[in-house]
Amino acid sequence: MNKLPIRVTGIALALLAVAGCGTGDEGSGDTQRSSNMNMQEAADEADTLIHQTFSAVKPPVEWTHDASDHGSCGGDSTGMGDVTRRAVVMTKVSAERRGALLGIIERHWKKKGHKITDVNPNKEFPEIYAESGDGLLRMSLIVGGEGQFFLDVQTSCVPESSVTGPTTKGHGHSYYGEAVPRPNVDDAFWSSERPLPSPSPS
Repeated sequence: MNKLPIRVTGIALALLAVAGCGTGDEGSGDTQRSSNMNMQEAADEADTLIHQTFSAVKPPVEWTHDASDHGSCGGDSTGMGDVTRRAVVMTKVSAERRGALLGIIERHWKKKGHKITDVNPNKEFPEIYAESGDGLLRMSLIVGGEGQFFLDVQTSCVPESSVTGPTTKGHGHSYYGEAVPRPNVDDAFWSSERPLPSPSPS
């Protein structure tokens, strides 16, 4: 099973600030998870993180769950396994707005107590990697072709159990169980090619 590449570096990513685009979430950090959490419970946590991440985006974007994976850790005899949940943004995000969306999600993750572990500031295909405050989940947010955003969340190794599909709903048309197309939803803000105003000096 493929694992998310978690690379720890000190690279800083310059992200655009958007006036009036706060996350609106209260509280910070996650509560300590039980060491007895199984794969289904860990998958539920991953689903919640994905839903909370995109709910923090204002104006909202449309997104769908993509195929998820689960399997054993270190061989079938360990009794341990992990789960990977995936989500894809269907809103067309223009080149002028991609930095803003990355910035909103990065600030939301930090506010929730998650740790940013690596950033790839590539102008065309930027990436952000993070880990939940309790170490249960590892996240990657990657911008792919046509500016499409891909969010993957992988759980740590936990006691094996059966695993069902995502427990949360996406926003917009669901492509879960289907081939996910390129972004196909226009948005007055996110699809606009007008440059964002530079933040006022403090």
